[in-house]
Formats: sequence, C-alpha cells, structure tokens
Amino acid sequence: MSSPGQTKFLTAPRFAEIPWLVHGFGSKLWTLRDFKKGPEWQGFSVVWLKQIHSDVIHFIERPAERRLEGDALATDTAGLFLVIKTADCLPVFLADEAKRVIAAVHCGWRGTRLRILERVVLGLRERYGCRPGSLLAASGPCIGSSCYEVGEDVREAFAEAELPLTVFRRVPGKSGKYFLNLGEANRLQLLRAGLRASNLFDVAGCTHCDPNFHSFRRDKNDAGRLYNFIGIRGEG
Repeated sequence: MSSPGQTKFLTAPRFAEIPWLVHGFGSKLWTLRDFKKGPEWQGFSVVWLKQIHSDVIHFIERPAERRLEGDALATDTAGLFLVIKTADCLPVFLADEAKRVIAAVHCGWRGTRLRILERVVLGLRERYGCRPGSLLAASGPCIGSSCYEVGEDVREAFAEAELPLTVFRRVPGKSGKYFLNLGEANRLQLLRAGLRASNLFDVAGCTHCDPNFHSFRRDKNDAGRLYNFIGIRGEG
C-alpha cells in the first residue's frame, strides 16, 4: 500500500484480492474528475449522498434521479461507484465476497451513536441474505484518537446509547474534554453486529495529522472533501 503522498487513493489489501471489486480511500489528489479518467473506470456511474450524519441507508440498483439524503449506500448491482465524502469522519466499506454485495458507510460521531454500522449489517442480511460472519469490512483514514477532542455532551450521548465508553479518554488539563477513538468505536460496533475480528481491516492514517488528507478540524471551512469509493465490476 502506497502512502497518500504518492498516490491518489489507498486500498485495503484484502479487498484488492477480490477480482470483481474496485475501491479506494481518496487522498487530496483524488477528485471527482478522476472517476472519468482511465479505462478501468469506464462503465461506472458515480452515486453519492447528501450526508446528514444519520443512520439512513439506501439500497440501490441504479443511480437516483435526485440526490438522496443519508449516510450509507448498499448494492449488488455492477457499474455503480458508491461514494462517501469525508474530512475527518470514518469511511467504512463492507463486502460479501460470495454474494457480490457491497456497502459504503459514513461514520461520524452522530452516526456512530445511532449505530449506523449495526443497522447496515442488519440491512445487508435482510435485503441480500448476507451472513454477518462472512462480511469483510475495511475502514479508511479518519481523525486519530489523539486529535479528536470532544465535549462531555458527546460522551453522554454515547452513554445514553449504551455504547462502550472505553473509546474515550480524558484530555489532560481540560475539564470535561475527551479524546474520542472513532475508529475503535466503529470496530467494536462491527464486532457487536457479528463480524469476525479476522475480517476487519484498517487502512491507517490520521486525517488531522497528515497534510495529504483533508481535515475539517485542521482547516475549518477551507477543508475540501476526500472521495472514498467502492464498486462492483461488470461481468467480463
């Protein structure tokens, strides 16, 4: 796997082994225009959401005529790039290797509190017959556990949702402030949903620390967005 300074997107090696699947966690160098470049991208339509930090999931078979609102996309249809935009939040891809089903999920702290990954796993089981123990999951770069400072309100929201509070640690010298490990919070959620630990993969990188990624916490309103994509290749 190349560093983000050397490539337009990063890949999870286990996902790259699947011949019918194409995916990438975008760096600053990857733009919407790149989806139209190169022969390997021909025949794909880009599908992305108006992300609203929710637990709303869309199961799609074709590009929507209007922009859908929500934070997760799933399909078993070839030729669709499911795109999640991030700038510190966690992008997660799910894949069922045998059933040729994929999902792309936007996991900010609000979506995590709403258990969006658990809901996606349940939806894949109900819609496509996917067994949680057979699903693969790849998590992309997000803000790191030593950079994501949150207030008491976020910790209380996790407590009310009965989510593990071990993902929080106090910020030294700051009362009522905590560091949130967003990646770990969602890893625990995938395990709770029935995925096997051996089927969870992490494409490491802190968006706040690494200038090759966009970061809202670092750059505020000047921050761009990272385009994370997953799709199913057509037969042949």
